[in-house]
Amino acid sequence: MNNSAVMRPRLAVFPKAFMDKLCISGAMSLRDWIKLAATLPVDGVEFYGGFLDLQDAYEWNGYRELVEEAGLTMPMLCCSSDFCHKDASFRSISINRQRRWIDMTVALGGQYCRILSGQRRPDVPRDVGVDLVVAAIKECLDYAANRQVTLVLENHYKDNYWVYPEFAQHLDVFLELLDRIDHPNFGVNFDPSNAILAGDDPLEWLHHVKHRVVTMHASDRYLKHGNMEDLRREETAPGYVARLAHGEIGRGLNDYDAIFTILRDEGFHGWISIEDGMDGMEQLARSADFLRARIRAHWP
Repeated sequence: MNNSAVMRPRLAVFPKAFMDKLCISGAMSLRDWIKLAATLPVDGVEFYGGFLDLQDAYEWNGYRELVEEAGLTMPMLCCSSDFCHKDASFRSISINRQRRWIDMTVALGGQYCRILSGQRRPDVPRDVGVDLVVAAIKECLDYAANRQVTLVLENHYKDNYWVYPEFAQHLDVFLELLDRIDHPNFGVNFDPSNAILAGDDPLEWLHHVKHRVVTMHASDRYLKHGNMEDLRREETAPGYVARLAHGEIGRGLNDYDAIFTILRDEGFHGWISIEDGMDGMEQLARSADFLRARIRAHWP
């Protein structure tokens, strides 16, 4: 590695603890979340396409101004596209929704927009699902490139508001999608905790995809009770499984020193977004402090 030109990753934060308030009840405004994020030792704030306050496109530029006034950046829009469905009209709606999210990303000043394969529906065989997802993502890519947005495919587990887990949750399916989509505006958003939930080793995941990683979600997961077999039995219920928890980063199952060593040696210097804070803002601040310290240590 040539240390003479090393760029340091920047840190953003995602409102994992406030999703229902921002997306369902409206009990928290996006303005309030921006104010909270500005109290943390971070450089950016990651948004979600389903925020109630973002449903009117006329409001997008105003929220970009609020973010910038707070001294922050909105680097990536976290979106949950759902292409793994046999109904062509359903997929067409999903593609148009993803394009709208790309427009939202641009208006908010972002460079990256997350894209997912969709839910692992039991009536869609793997080979059919791969074909459907590849075709849908390719339909979105030129649209994104024309707007200078990079789409990032996450090794995802499950959206807060889905019934089934991610179609490309497991490494073999995820790699097949990557192998079939080669585009300069397409990369990976790596989440090490989601690899654990897939029953895989996060470091093995990272070794396979490290050359495609452009953004990262930082979290640390643990099971509040039971084991992975219990999780598997319950994960087809709507939403997140109650026994699954986001822990304070640095206190869970992930080896961030090993993860950051791999990313640094690969030349990664993209955004790292924190998914934490389920036990309050103080916990979120501790996670941010932990990650900042590890970033400084690995990207001096």
